[in-house]
Amino acid sequence: MPHIQASIGPFSEPPGLFGWPRDVTPAERKALFAGGIGWMLDAMDVMLYSLVLTYLIREFSMDTRTAGFLNSLTLVASAIGGFLFGLLADRFGRTRALMASILIYSAASAACGLSHSVPQLAVFRFVLGLGMGGEWTAGAALIAETWRPKHRGKALGLMQSSYAIGEAMAALVVLWVLPHFGWRAVFFVGVLPALLVLWIRASVPEPTIWKDRAASPDRGFKKTALPVGVLRAGMLATSMNAFSLFGYWGLFTWIPAYLSLPVSQGGRGIGLVKTTTFFLVLCGGKWMGYAAFGFLADAFGRRKSYFAYLFIAAALVPVYGMTRSELWLLALGPVVAFFGTGSFSGYAAIASEIFPTEIRAAAMGLSYNVGRVLSAFAPFAVGTLAIKYGIGPAFFLQAAAFLLAAMLSLALPETRGQKLV
Repeated sequence: MPHIQASIGPFSEPPGLFGWPRDVTPAERKALFAGGIGWMLDAMDVMLYSLVLTYLIREFSMDTRTAGFLNSLTLVASAIGGFLFGLLADRFGRTRALMASILIYSAASAACGLSHSVPQLAVFRFVLGLGMGGEWTAGAALIAETWRPKHRGKALGLMQSSYAIGEAMAALVVLWVLPHFGWRAVFFVGVLPALLVLWIRASVPEPTIWKDRAASPDRGFKKTALPVGVLRAGMLATSMNAFSLFGYWGLFTWIPAYLSLPVSQGGRGIGLVKTTTFFLVLCGGKWMGYAAFGFLADAFGRRKSYFAYLFIAAALVPVYGMTRSELWLLALGPVVAFFGTGSFSGYAAIASEIFPTEIRAAAMGLSYNVGRVLSAFAPFAVGTLAIKYGIGPAFFLQAAAFLLAAMLSLALPETRGQKLV
């Protein structure tokens, strides 16, 4: 049944910037909670690797090239997982695919703590990546199809903002667990997200639009002919997202090591406690960037918001990479994080508004995660450049990627307020 908004009296005002939560339905609230918390815990599990990377380098006698390759492997797997779980979500439902992805990344994270060699760690990081890609695909489709157009950008922005909270949780886990129990115990904490599956199974319904299409006799990927305009828009969005992801993963995979490694190894030589503090402040900037983008995209459109974020990120990243003062690193960190990550809040909105329901999850998963295939090279590239130039100068590569993404965003169609079909 379509949502019917309550009548507004002569002295009442429609929900505005702060009143819109009163207009949210229980189904919308549950979908956002499931997708958002799943993405938050996904971020925690993924970021644990970057935060203990210094210890893994020492434990397994890795150089920065090998360490970057392991993270690249995770991103390649996430691309595969995003598409595969998209197919599962289109066939069996958004919530079922979401639950399966959470179980996979939770188990794989804990298994990383059992690694005794680089190949073993590589296998577990690959499996974790499958679940990581699947969670975003299923969660974003669930939220996009449950929420109405006027609030869709805000909801998906809030979902994406939970990633920053998950990274902050990872920093706290490392701060509390690592000094007392070692890096293996840090990974064991990563199994806890599996408990979320119990609540999702009991409380979160499938979107009505998916259930209606699932019951239709002519549904299916092969029977859906995509117009030329949809294909063009999808390719543009995929390319833009690929470059922005390249910038993101190359930058934020290496920031913890950039802060903590000795100056002789291309870092800034900041200790564990200070690095954790700097990272938590940076996560605050990420959260604000993610959340603000959703509101800006609903107010001013997807395309303008994308360009502003990506262009400013391209300008700030080189400055951050060449900064030596701890005070300026602390001050610039959250600003770089705000603009360097916030635009990802808009991708689920624009992708869901481009593709039809029959193939939405699979197409979103493929489109978003093709970018992860390219971005998988980013941590390895930064690690390779860092051997010769240091980590900070290697960030110029990420600035170039953000700039290319900004240029591509100008060619995107504007989909604000579009009803899903």
